[in-house]
Amino acid sequence: MAFEPTAKSSEFSLTSVPAFWPMAMAASLAEQGMELYAKNLKFVEEEIKIHDDLRPDLATANTVRLDLRTMKLRDYGKEDGIPTLIDAPHAGHTAMIADYHKGQSLVETLLANGIGHVALTDWKPATSDMKDFEIDNYLEEVVVAVDDLGGRVNLVGLCQGGWVSAMIASRFPEKMNSLVLAGAPIDTDAGNGPIKRMVHQSPMSFYEELVTLGGGVMKGRFMLQGWKNMHPEQHYIQEHIDLYERIGDPDYLAKEETFESWYENPIDLPGRWYLQVIKQLFKENRLAKGAFVGLGRRLNLKNVICPVYLLAGESDDITTKEQVFDAEKYLGTPNGKIEKKLVPGGHIGLFMGARTLHEAWPAIARWIVAATPTGRG
Repeated sequence: MAFEPTAKSSEFSLTSVPAFWPMAMAASLAEQGMELYAKNLKFVEEEIKIHDDLRPDLATANTVRLDLRTMKLRDYGKEDGIPTLIDAPHAGHTAMIADYHKGQSLVETLLANGIGHVALTDWKPATSDMKDFEIDNYLEEVVVAVDDLGGRVNLVGLCQGGWVSAMIASRFPEKMNSLVLAGAPIDTDAGNGPIKRMVHQSPMSFYEELVTLGGGVMKGRFMLQGWKNMHPEQHYIQEHIDLYERIGDPDYLAKEETFESWYENPIDLPGRWYLQVIKQLFKENRLAKGAFVGLGRRLNLKNVICPVYLLAGESDDITTKEQVFDAEKYLGTPNGKIEKKLVPGGHIGLFMGARTLHEAWPAIARWIVAATPTGRG
């Protein structure tokens, strides 16, 4: 029977003859080259998308309850007893940190664990005409939000939103049903984290120059650069390697795009507000010392008498656990009414990490419900 050549037998015979080896090698390299070209192109497209095209978006359906100068107050759930107000961080990133992704959202977690009505401060980027806004301007609008919600709330302060929440609870204790401080720098002299060291080592002129460069506004991109420089190997090298190696993984890309839509889009802050925060809160620690004047009155944390829950991250290098837990020494909340929880992980994970949302926040939601007279938060 005659031998009928096949594609495989032809390929085998071709590569079996030394004279044709260079041709086979060239064909193989050409095929690999096309695949490499496609991968490189996809990588470049994804880099552009992540760093230039994506924008943050809240995950859970909501309505805008108030549209104020500094924020939009967003409503979730339904009117049901004393509402829970989340004060999102005033640190250059959007409120998406509290409503990150379906199945991975603090708002969603609270609603799923007995809290019927949640509101969220969605802070607006500072425009040039807001450059002279002060801390008082933001305190005023939080008070407006609290009053619009009925005048009494369970207040959940995240990161920099934590010291704002502590100020409101100190200035207006009658408006507080309970207070949660998560990753909140209340005693900024405590611990020995990199933020504390940087603030104390850098003169005010450094921060003033940054504001001047921003035309009176503290640009979000300046702050983003500072955060990245805390872990340069991760942000300038490793994350690009990870993206390149996993460019063909759609699940990885979806998660990366969600995160980067938040992380790579910081918002600008009023220059005067920013310099007040650096000098009065982080350099001079006035809030913990009872020396900060808010809305015309010297604030004393002993006036905070509602139940308080303190949440900190074990490896948080933005707000160390000492800065959070040392708040207990200054608060007026009676013994037995302060809860403290230390969880694994860093700063961002406190608010949108899947593990913390699954293991810690449901218990905090139940604690809020238990502290609420009607049994609903």
